[in-house]
Amino acid sequence: MTVLWALVADRYGRRRTVATMAILMIAGGLLFAFGSTFPLLLLGAFTGTISATSSEVGAFLTVEQAILPQTAPPERRTWLFSIYAFVANIAQAVGSLFAGVVAAFVTLGLVGADAYRPLFLLYAVIGLGNLLIFVSLSDKVEAARVEGERRFLGVHRSAGTVAKLGALFGLDAFAGGLVVQSLVAYWFFVRWGLDPGQLAVLFFFVNILSGVSLLAAGWLASRIGLINTMVFTHLPSNVLLVLVPLMPTAGLAAALFLARMSISQMDVPTRQSYTMAVVDPDERTATAGLTNVARSTASAVAPAVTGWAFSVAALSLPFFAAGAIKVVYDLLIFLSFRELRPPEERGVSKVGEVGS
Repeated sequence: MTVLWALVADRYGRRRTVATMAILMIAGGLLFAFGSTFPLLLLGAFTGTISATSSEVGAFLTVEQAILPQTAPPERRTWLFSIYAFVANIAQAVGSLFAGVVAAFVTLGLVGADAYRPLFLLYAVIGLGNLLIFVSLSDKVEAARVEGERRFLGVHRSAGTVAKLGALFGLDAFAGGLVVQSLVAYWFFVRWGLDPGQLAVLFFFVNILSGVSLLAAGWLASRIGLINTMVFTHLPSNVLLVLVPLMPTAGLAAALFLARMSISQMDVPTRQSYTMAVVDPDERTATAGLTNVARSTASAVAPAVTGWAFSVAALSLPFFAAGAIKVVYDLLIFLSFRELRPPEERGVSKVGEVGS
């Protein structure tokens, strides 16, 4: 879905793209809320943007990532991405906490999969809210008309940069996929016996801490630069990740995981801002789509590795592997891109941006 929309969103219309995806989100939620057969659930999973990571997937992220830079001057772009990610994390925090109501549904007589169906119905309602918001967007969200021949993939001058970023982001996403929140929650359940209510509280605070750190990312990036912020906050978080399974108690493991999550997401708005800054404005939708595809593809493969590790009782292995791979990613991204600075760090603006 991300590949498809990355290629056609600017021609089909960004507003129409996200509105269409909102309709598919509604359909996906309803299929999970009322469907019982595997083919129906598979259809809903593939088309309804339902993710096991709690993160946004599909065309929403691609289109929104392309729109944001054209609404502010370069020096405010990272702050904009920080606020965007902050709001998303707070919403994820509320969603994680609300997931604890499954226990209440059980007391009402719902058992097994039926206890989760009301959550998917709410998911569909939120999709309806998205649809109403997206159809109300102005024409200013659309891509500027670019004269001349368009490349099939939507990138031209920056093709090499996009390919290199996509490969590195894919490496990072593969490592992240080894320890997605759903699998970490399962690890806390298996290793320490935390119940759904306790897990809901834990991941509520995980997302709150991550959200607050996202605001700090904009402040830090304005002082030390985007690449430095990406790397120098990510590296210590990876060390903390490796230490989580070594803790002797559930409390210490949870505390260390919270500490890790308090800085691990600071590279998200800086990464998005940097990616949009180093390509031409007419390449942004395609660039966002292609790099997001690299990330989503790599992260889709990784959970199978963690599943295998859990099945052979190697519960700590995913944490060790993820931390080590992420350290390699940090070193490679720093060595590869420390000389390619965004416009605001060079004191120039790009054509087509507000304030240029």
